[in-house]
Amino acid sequence: MLWALREADLDVGSLAAVAGCRPTVASQHLSKLRFAGLVDGRRQGQRVVYRLRGGHVRALLTEALFQADHHVTGTPTHD
Repeated sequence: MLWALREADLDVGSLAAVAGCRPTVASQHLSKLRFAGLVDGRRQGQRVVYRLRGGHVRALLTEALFQADHHVTGTPTHD
């Protein structure tokens, strides 16, 4: 869900579809991500639209992907 939020602000239903889970499950995860300060939600009519909470979260996701790529490809990690 965090990776999907890099590209666009999304509602619970859209994030559930991306994650392959029920909206209630996605909502529970989003609640934890909000508590951790990683996402913000804003009301748009009847729905809540979520977004990443700033550039640091976006950078963290990018670095996590680089780390995973190093692990999968066997490329040595570096500082």
